[in-house]
Amino acid sequence: ATAMRPRLHARGSGGARGPWRRQCFSKEKFWLEPPSDKLRKQLEEELKLSGSNLKSHAWYHGPVPWEVSESLVVNHGDFLVRDSRSSRGDFVLTGRWEQEALHFVIRRTAAPRVQYRLEGEAFDSLPALVHFYAGSRAALTRWTGAQIHRPVNRTLPLGHLEDGSGEEKVSSACRSPGSSVAPPPSLSGRPGTGSPHLDRGSPSSEDQGSCYTELYPGPRSYVERLRAEDGSAGIDPPRAEDGNVYSAPVVETVSSFKPGGYRSRLMPGENKPLEVGVLRRVKELLAEVDPRTAAKHITKADCMVARILEVTPEEQRMMGVSSGMELLTLPHGQQLRLDLLERFHTMATTLAVHLLGCTGTTEERAGLLHKIIQIAAELKSTTGNMFGFTAVMRALELPQVSRLEHTWTALRQRHTEGAVLYEKTLRPFMKSLNDGRESCPLSNTSFPHVTPLLALLEKSVAVGEGAEPWEAAEVGVDVVMFHLGAARTIAQLGGIYRSNAESKLQGFKEQPEVLELFLTDFQMRLLWGSRGAEESQALRYAKFDQVLTALSARLEPPGRRRGPRPSS
Repeated sequence: ATAMRPRLHARGSGGARGPWRRQCFSKEKFWLEPPSDKLRKQLEEELKLSGSNLKSHAWYHGPVPWEVSESLVVNHGDFLVRDSRSSRGDFVLTGRWEQEALHFVIRRTAAPRVQYRLEGEAFDSLPALVHFYAGSRAALTRWTGAQIHRPVNRTLPLGHLEDGSGEEKVSSACRSPGSSVAPPPSLSGRPGTGSPHLDRGSPSSEDQGSCYTELYPGPRSYVERLRAEDGSAGIDPPRAEDGNVYSAPVVETVSSFKPGGYRSRLMPGENKPLEVGVLRRVKELLAEVDPRTAAKHITKADCMVARILEVTPEEQRMMGVSSGMELLTLPHGQQLRLDLLERFHTMATTLAVHLLGCTGTTEERAGLLHKIIQIAAELKSTTGNMFGFTAVMRALELPQVSRLEHTWTALRQRHTEGAVLYEKTLRPFMKSLNDGRESCPLSNTSFPHVTPLLALLEKSVAVGEGAEPWEAAEVGVDVVMFHLGAARTIAQLGGIYRSNAESKLQGFKEQPEVLELFLTDFQMRLLWGSRGAEESQALRYAKFDQVLTALSARLEPPGRRRGPRPSS
């Protein structure tokens, strides 16, 4: 396979129609105008198809034009797969490598059996090829050394692209795979930048053909709707299909958590911090519940707080959007971001307290540590809840927990598979998530990885130990741009996350007392008491960091080596 760049043929002047029509594309409109609800539902249905159907893979973009594909792969290692327009039945893998967009032809052979090949090994299916190169980080070609790291997921159903409304007007004459090594002209006039200059002459509006952005026939962008409502646009407010007028969103300023008024099955109306009787009951419940059931209870609570599940039409009207995943990316979503950060840190602290408060034998503590690791694994793989997974991993990585050398040693001796799972799979995956080098498959995600985005947008209130991934000078900007870019995709896929969450929780029978263990109101009351839970977040966490340090020192006095060691 050859890394190819589009080669453009000069057009005659005078505005006459040539052998192809220019495809126009506006990245700004693409990012600001989300698909209509109808298109989102169509996309959800496609992604639910069998894995043998290409439509079920979000990295497959079908007949997307090459100009658009280059605009979508913005970060180093991004990639997508599209149909080849010059060789019917073949595909093109578009990726960005070393600040340049590259296109690789994937040949489809039919004899002796159907296989797919770049330049090396042949694969029995296109997904198998993609999974191999993305998972192994093998070079796509020896000539370029390019790799693929992160898929760019489509936000439109392929059926909409294929029904004619998204038909590409650029013919195969636009590219010449056999001799396309020469770089195209660029906007700067310098060769080799990978940014093709399409304006050869001044085509009339009639020549421009249909725009890729016309695939968004739904409501106006959110900003335009607000302008229309306050009269600044000089037009009547737009109306929804049912005739209702759009109303301005409500800017929330009060947390959804109200621990002072919370009524619990497990604690009295007023309680002190870390009451022994309540802790004992919590320990009993945790011992009774299996990791998968615990992960499903956490996922249910997480998705309710994040407004992924059970969002009423009235709540959608007040938010101005249909999902909390879109709201948390908007200015008026600050309170939701603050609530999610509160939940993240409270969950991590609560799990750390359960572990550090286990004053039995080292073996008993190692057993509890193993169970928490299993819960993290279930959140990652079974429920696809990256938010809950990250919170549980934060608990395990707190310095007060990671320094318990005797406990970690006992884990390796008595629960070797759990120690290996944590050291060899979960910790590397967590680091890759934060560094922007890995992501959870969209088809398996009920709650995406938004914690870095929350910390970026609300840095002044984010709390936690250690430097964030983007604070390292050598990778800082790249990581920041990755998470901000991911936010655009997350905002558009709220319907898919909801559908995935509903599917993963289908038939799930929640246990009220177990669910309560993972509710933020309950955890705040448990940690800080009925009075202390109402104090400011900064004061609460500063106090509790000292409590965790004291509990850790009591279990294993200072002076020993710090941190868990990987199993040999």
